Amino acid sequence: MRALLQRVLEAKVVVDGEITGQIEKGILVFLGLGKEDNLEKGKKLIDKILKYRFFDDEQGKMGWNVSQAGGGVLLVSQFTLMAQTQKGLRPDFGPAMPPAEAQALYEQLVDYARSQFNQVQTGIFAADMKVHLVNDGPVTFNLEVE
Repeated sequence: MRALLQRVLEAKVVVDGEITGQIEKGILVFLGLGKEDNLEKGKKLIDKILKYRFFDDEQGKMGWNVSQAGGGVLLVSQFTLMAQTQKGLRPDFGPAMPPAEAQALYEQLVDYARSQFNQVQTGIFAADMKVHLVNDGPVTFNLEVE
């Protein structure tokens, strides 16, 4: 399971011309699910994302998490994060969780995230999403859990 976190000033997901999720200041999370992933690992990752301190505190240091910074979370499924890219010139998506399983797990993780934090927005699983963002910094981190 992988999450690419981007600290943003604003972000939104558009599907078929409609905004499906939108936040102001906060975290845009691209979430990739692998074949071996499960709800327990996902909860651990969501907890880490919500507690991860990469917003500036009063001293200008990365000391605040998204809640302390008064931000939101935009959670977007992205199976391409699971691609193997070490060999050749074409990504291998073999490690990605099959779509039906991934959708069920993604929806459980969205529900869990919303139970832990009230400012969670999403894209639409497997849709052709247009993601708009203003990266703050830029500040981007790749998180994984075992």
